[in-house]
Amino acid sequence: MKPLPALLLGFALLQPVVDLDLAVQQAVQARRNPTLDRVMQAVSNLGHRDVLYGSLLALAVLDPIGPGTARLAVAALIATNLVAEGLKRVINRPRPNGERKRSDASFPSGHAASALSLAWILTRRWRRLAVFWWALAVTVAWSRVYINRHYLSDVVAGAGIGLLCTWGVLRLQARMAARAAVRASRPAPPP
Repeated sequence: MKPLPALLLGFALLQPVVDLDLAVQQAVQARRNPTLDRVMQAVSNLGHRDVLYGSLLALAVLDPIGPGTARLAVAALIATNLVAEGLKRVINRPRPNGERKRSDASFPSGHAASALSLAWILTRRWRRLAVFWWALAVTVAWSRVYINRHYLSDVVAGAGIGLLCTWGVLRLQARMAARAAVRASRPAPPP
């Protein structure tokens, strides 16, 4: 396919997504209220890097199994944020509130990516709290739409990136553990 028709086809396929983004943004912004604004801003703040990494530090210090979980979470968050931040700079989508800054672009949502990545890792550690972790992650992601920092597609893409990167880190961890087990099961070479 030639470049121009391919580009036109790409734009035609994206138009329904853009239309949905704008419809959701308008509907959400029309229904905002001051009480919920404060709650959603506080929830959104839970997704800031300082809060995430501070929480992981507390986990590493306070939980006997915490250091392993924290290391795994940091690895997943690093992978997730490298992909999300790279895409932000390449795509450079303006935020719904009109802000235009390449280093802080709208697509994809880093908060959504980090929140879902962390929910997966924390669910592995505390399975009984799975509903809480996932509900919190989805609420953090939705708060970004509510406070007009992201479009719906930014959040969905961010969530997908967080899940995909975490899956990759978990697969890598499993492979490394399997290799270590094989090495440990081999007899020691004679002196």
